[in-house]
Amino acid sequence: MKASSHDEFREFVAMRSTALLQLAVLLTGGDRHAAEDLLQIALMKAYGRWTHIEQPEAYVRQVIYRQQVNRWRLRRHRAETTVPVLPESSKDADAEPDTELRIALWAALGHLSKRQRAVVVLRYFEDLPEAEVAALLGCPVGTVRSTAHRSLTKLRGLVPELGPEGSTQQVQPLSYTPKEARG
Repeated sequence: MKASSHDEFREFVAMRSTALLQLAVLLTGGDRHAAEDLLQIALMKAYGRWTHIEQPEAYVRQVIYRQQVNRWRLRRHRAETTVPVLPESSKDADAEPDTELRIALWAALGHLSKRQRAVVVLRYFEDLPEAEVAALLGCPVGTVRSTAHRSLTKLRGLVPELGPEGSTQQVQPLSYTPKEARG
């Protein structure tokens, strides 16, 4: 790899790794170590093809999605690991009025199955169309729709503050602040 390409890759990693790690954390259900591994694998694959990639972030996100789906397929027989305590927020609880709702939503995501969590993250956090989610997860569009519906119903049952179906209440996107950044 040329020095200029190497510098471009380093700049990309420096600028986008936090957002990509946040996506990986959501896909892994809050498992920071698994998310770091997932991101590392995606960046290694991107580095090997860097000179041929036209849209680096889209490529890395695609690798993250597919790698996580492969992990789920390989580990179907294992029980899901959940985190009993949420990471502390870096913001003061009084600074944001919907902090409790966001924490409850974060915890509720841990109660979804792996496929349900993937559909919710891809559809509503990443804002991908149903067809693209279906292609990434290797399932029909109808499965994405029904899984999204069941997932949202379950989330509303776990977090009643989300309101009934069709509610216009807005919830801020989930965010994850790495432990190192919290101090």
